[in-house]
Amino acid sequence: MADAAGRVLAEPMLAKIDLPAFDNSAMDGYAIRRRDLSGGRSLKLAGKSFAGAPFENPVSPGCAVRIMTGAAIPPGADTVVMQEYVRVKGDRIFIGNGVEEGEHIRRRGEDVQTGSELLASGQQVTTAHIALAAAAGIGSIVAIRRPVVAVFSTGDELQQPGTALTAGGVYDSNRVALVSALRQMHVEVLDLGILPDDPLQISNALENAVTKADVIITSGGVSVGEADYTREVIEALGEICLWKIAMKPGKPFAFGRVRDTPLFGLPGNPVAALVTFYQLVVPALEKLRGLTPKAQTSLHARLISPLKKKIGRVDFQRGFYARNQQSELEVAAVGQQGSHILSGLAKANCFIVLPRDSGDQSAGNQVEITPFLSPFA
Repeated sequence: MADAAGRVLAEPMLAKIDLPAFDNSAMDGYAIRRRDLSGGRSLKLAGKSFAGAPFENPVSPGCAVRIMTGAAIPPGADTVVMQEYVRVKGDRIFIGNGVEEGEHIRRRGEDVQTGSELLASGQQVTTAHIALAAAAGIGSIVAIRRPVVAVFSTGDELQQPGTALTAGGVYDSNRVALVSALRQMHVEVLDLGILPDDPLQISNALENAVTKADVIITSGGVSVGEADYTREVIEALGEICLWKIAMKPGKPFAFGRVRDTPLFGLPGNPVAALVTFYQLVVPALEKLRGLTPKAQTSLHARLISPLKKKIGRVDFQRGFYARNQQSELEVAAVGQQGSHILSGLAKANCFIVLPRDSGDQSAGNQVEITPFLSPFA
């Protein structure tokens, strides 16, 4: 069960026992028969009940049992008196007024009953679910298989972060960020590294990926540059179902299939790659994992400063929103909005979503925002 976090259930999770499994004490104190107090407030101590070491004999009339939190209620007892309200003298206890029958007892099955459904099929397991399942006697689950996602970047200029940067070189931030995001999504990642702008090597990588992965994600090589070979290799091995999309950043996004394996071709510019991944790939992977894709929360906020926007594409500008002193939502764009400006994305907590047919926005306008969810949050 400890390894179940993030997995999606293939069948319902049913309780094996009642929770609590037996009547037990909610307090350190004394287990008594409430009716014994009608004849006086003094009772004789008959023994002790500890968690894991219960007092198994019935409580005799006029007697009490010292009991600890979580310990089983002895047979015959119907009330626990908190130790703060009891005075002890030798083998007798003296109880004050105001004791109600049934106080401080956790009843068997008051939380969960044997056979009840704790979690439905198709739900993602959380830490709280694991705690509940373990308490209810469940040692393992049947989960949907994690999809395997192959990832690689293309570009002669790309280098592994941490190495010495050569002239004209660029660190491969896209693949590193994508692998991190995919791991947060609880999928199996097949990291194929950095490939040069070589059609043969790209073709070999794709042929290898289709034998091992359920989905392929590439970064770079899907635009119209002379060295952008990924798209033509995909067309040679399979098909491009979609190329170019009316969103900014992210126009040169591609979707296709290689030997029936779905492939997402992300742009090479880092912000464009991450925005298209978040908006288009994440929902598809959630569906493949057996989940209902999370709907992004749409809010409206007042613009603090004006925004530039050209008509023709949906614009996902990176913004930071907060409530002002009047508890009104306000938002401002974070830094420059170029598809290569990673610092703005790193500082943002939302997208400012500007419709395709909208233009420049003035300060004070109400605009749509979508707060970041995992794996961006």
